[in-house]
Amino acid sequence: MRIMERDAEDRSLRRIAKANKAHALKDKGNEAYAQEDYKTAVKYYSDGLDELRDMQPLYTNRAQAYIKLGKYKEAISDCESALKCNEGCIKAYLHMGKAHLASKKYNEARKCFEKIVEIEPTREKKVKEYLDQVDLEEERQSQEINAMQDFVMGETNAIRVPQLLEELSRLGQNPMFYCGGIETLSLAVTDCTGQTLFRLNNGFSIISSNDTVRSCLLQETKDPGCQQLCVSALKLWRVVCGGNDENQKMLITCPVIRQSIVDLLTSEHVAVREECLALLNLYSQMPHGRRLVIDKLNGHMFVRNLMACILKPKHHQQQNTAVKILENFAAETKFCLQLRDVLKDSVIGPFTTLLANISEANRHVLTSLISAVGCLARDDVIRHNLSHDPECWKAFVVAIRQCSACDYKEIIYPLLGLIINLSTVSSPIIQEHAVSLCNYTLGLLRDNDGGVITRSAGVLSTVLPQSPEAVQHVIQGNVVQIMLPLLKGTGQTATKYAIKTLTLCTATSHSAREELVQSDKKLSILRHLLASSCDEMVSGNAALCLAHLLELEGIASTLLGTDIVRLLLRHAAGDTKRTAVRQNAAIALGKLCRFEPRHMHKLRELHGLEILHSCMKVIP
Repeated sequence: MRIMERDAEDRSLRRIAKANKAHALKDKGNEAYAQEDYKTAVKYYSDGLDELRDMQPLYTNRAQAYIKLGKYKEAISDCESALKCNEGCIKAYLHMGKAHLASKKYNEARKCFEKIVEIEPTREKKVKEYLDQVDLEEERQSQEINAMQDFVMGETNAIRVPQLLEELSRLGQNPMFYCGGIETLSLAVTDCTGQTLFRLNNGFSIISSNDTVRSCLLQETKDPGCQQLCVSALKLWRVVCGGNDENQKMLITCPVIRQSIVDLLTSEHVAVREECLALLNLYSQMPHGRRLVIDKLNGHMFVRNLMACILKPKHHQQQNTAVKILENFAAETKFCLQLRDVLKDSVIGPFTTLLANISEANRHVLTSLISAVGCLARDDVIRHNLSHDPECWKAFVVAIRQCSACDYKEIIYPLLGLIINLSTVSSPIIQEHAVSLCNYTLGLLRDNDGGVITRSAGVLSTVLPQSPEAVQHVIQGNVVQIMLPLLKGTGQTATKYAIKTLTLCTATSHSAREELVQSDKKLSILRHLLASSCDEMVSGNAALCLAHLLELEGIASTLLGTDIVRLLLRHAAGDTKRTAVRQNAAIALGKLCRFEPRHMHKLRELHGLEILHSCMKVIP
């Protein structure tokens, strides 16, 4: 027995020694890989596997190095070995998918990537990017096969594109020669075949590496002919990249394009700016194009120059296109991440400048721009920065005042929505401007537009919690009487905002409570909300508002003979996940019975004490 134990111990020690050696070799392999010395990395990983054959990371790391060396069969074999060690190894499926993709085995690649989601569903978004890559690569191959078939068959345009590119490859010509040739080429590229043959015949390199074209794109000369050449080149890029993902990738990786495209947004020539915006708009319309721009261009300069286009007066089409581009890119998480540190300089400054100076010349673009900023604010950090920016809130106050005076409803509506969104964040800046904001919002509540009224109530419901002073101000402004009709209406959103506003007012103001009770002595509106609303915010605030009103002398007694106990019990005994509703209903019941003990009879009759006891167990 002792011999067997000693033998087992020896084997364990030998394995530990081998494992230590294998880990050391893996680390050396990782260092070589980081230095792009893939052959050496493979050697170290292989030596590690000689020590420990079942060490899964060595297989996946070596597979990754094999992919870099173009040894796809070896990479796939290593991934299969890794899966024998760990059948749920995500890295193995990832590298195997990449190896299959590089080998043009598209279905096999898809299966590998889809397997990752089966193992770990949270990676769905990233896996979709891999699957998109498979689709793009398969599409590229199909395009090239079809294009070459057309070329071999002698299709007119298929032959024309290579011929024109050969003409344009002549060096040392004047700008107008290249301008004419590029415009002719743009007309010849009429379909996917033309786009693909442009790519296959080095069109991107021929055009972008031409010194004359390059000089124009980089704005190194003021020659009018050069400006026309620049416009022609940008038009050509748009023609060859429209609907063609592979061409979009090829173009954006050209050094001269990456260097020039952002700067051309601020060109002094309107036609150049417009063509540049049109090209970037093309990229902005699809996730693949947006990711290319985000990865390849300077995000700070890109947004700053877009905003410069938006600020340009008298160029409505240009402004609208720039805003559309910004709004499209705001959907990308990585774009928002890039903007976080430069938001004030890139976006807030120009945005507040426009808001504080609304005019007939810029009102058309503000609606979309506010919407674009709202999209950016979906990012938590950007929303926080906007909520804490003094200039932003100063501009909001000025804009609301001006839009109210000029009846610019197309601006007011999205602006109120943005304010609602941002004021969900607690901020001393919002508190500082709360009274002014609420003052102008009260005026908007008398508007005849239902949408404006609803959003105005929304602003009150989100701003008032941040400022006791603003609460007192709106109470003096007759907010109780203004909110009551919204509670009686059919609009669920308006009701939600109105009941929250009234709850905030009655929480601290005796006069607000009295005013509400005078308007509805039996509290029928609140009881109706408790009886009919399925919205947690509505029913929770209705219960809490009722609890506030019960502080008034005699109110509990006026509710004798009503269904109030049953209604509150229903919410107190409701869904355990709705703890705020249950708590507010329990508070209201407690006050109801304390101020009018005769309600206890109904409470006992409905087994309310047991329900309340149960309720207290789940309320934190």
